[in-house]
Amino acid sequence: MNGNRDDRLEDSGRPPLSGIRVLEVGNYMAAPFCGMQLADLGAEVIKVEPPEGGDQVRLSAPLIEGEGSAFMRLNRNKRSIALDLKTGQGKEIFRKLVSTADVVVENLRPGTMNDLGLEYESLRRLNPGLVYVAASGWGQDGPLRDQPGMDIMAQARSGLMSITGTPDGDPVKVGVPVCDLVCALYGALAAVTALYARRESGVGQYIDVSLLEAGVSFAIWEAGSFFATGAIPKPSGSAHQSAAPYQAFRAADGWLTIGATTKFNWTALCRALGLDSLLEDKRYVDSNLRHRNREALASAIESITLTKPTAHWLAALDDAGVPCAPIQNFGQVFSDPHLLARDYFWDAPHPTTGSVRQLGSPMRFSQTPVRRGKAGPLLGEDTAALLSELGYGAGEVDGLVERRVVKIAAGAVAS
Repeated sequence: MNGNRDDRLEDSGRPPLSGIRVLEVGNYMAAPFCGMQLADLGAEVIKVEPPEGGDQVRLSAPLIEGEGSAFMRLNRNKRSIALDLKTGQGKEIFRKLVSTADVVVENLRPGTMNDLGLEYESLRRLNPGLVYVAASGWGQDGPLRDQPGMDIMAQARSGLMSITGTPDGDPVKVGVPVCDLVCALYGALAAVTALYARRESGVGQYIDVSLLEAGVSFAIWEAGSFFATGAIPKPSGSAHQSAAPYQAFRAADGWLTIGATTKFNWTALCRALGLDSLLEDKRYVDSNLRHRNREALASAIESITLTKPTAHWLAALDDAGVPCAPIQNFGQVFSDPHLLARDYFWDAPHPTTGSVRQLGSPMRFSQTPVRRGKAGPLLGEDTAALLSELGYGAGEVDGLVERRVVKIAAGAVAS
């Protein structure tokens, strides 16, 4: 599974990372979401969890039959080994796993793996082809390295919260843990890239990704403004940083979004709303002027959209070829006819709860589809099988369980 092996698929139709083994060590979002992406792509992801409780998301409400609902989705397609990395035998087992692995992904505090004696430098001596992804709040060096780093802190320090929300409003974070999630996506992309590079070099490498830099990487428009003019961007609600009209507008019964940034769309919007006079208004003759005068423009548009329900405007604008969409809540999203027609949602089996509805992967391959396997594993569900694969006999496994080095899920039997 490691070293110089040619990772090309032997059979069309297999997930693209089939044959790659990943060890995931961490809690909550960054490492688990990174591991989930790799697992969806076909990698064998082994989730290494502490025997006492496992990943803390296991106990995050709501619980279904004692299992964390979010955990079963965030950790789909993975195996679980419950292993105490603070013990000598736990370290020994982990090192044996590393010798069989292609990738390690962890999001522990910087220095934690070093304290355990399981840092990259020592692991790569066991396995020169190892790709090691370390996700953290602020990065593996720099003055903030040792500070606790959570998503909201990264959103705050990255500048995202300074431009999210309404002018003169309270600070607002993005509704999802966007820095955590995108850090994980960068980690997965970097891991796959390093595996590709390994095909030529034969060696792995260390990858440092952080929530902070993931957040700052989004500031494309803001950097364009600041480095060109020195202007510090401010929150503008749903409006775009440099284009107008491009925001949410109220209708008689709700909200819709409109984006009319090209000459064609701008003309079509004005005619669909009966605002032909705006086409001759000197304040709106080009896109830069429309953005400069966006507040007056938005007021003029909303004075019309308020007069009829959302469905009316969606139909009228769609007929006119103007990009638009309703603002949906997640109840509507999770039953959206378009997503259902594209088979986005799927049901994964779970040994305790039965079927667990899953969000689909956005990645759609024509030849090597992503995996749709099982929901997140029970704590220690695969401990016995993995120890057997590493050469431990039933008696040794029993001894490890008695010493609380490992935990085996109820009903699991060492082979």
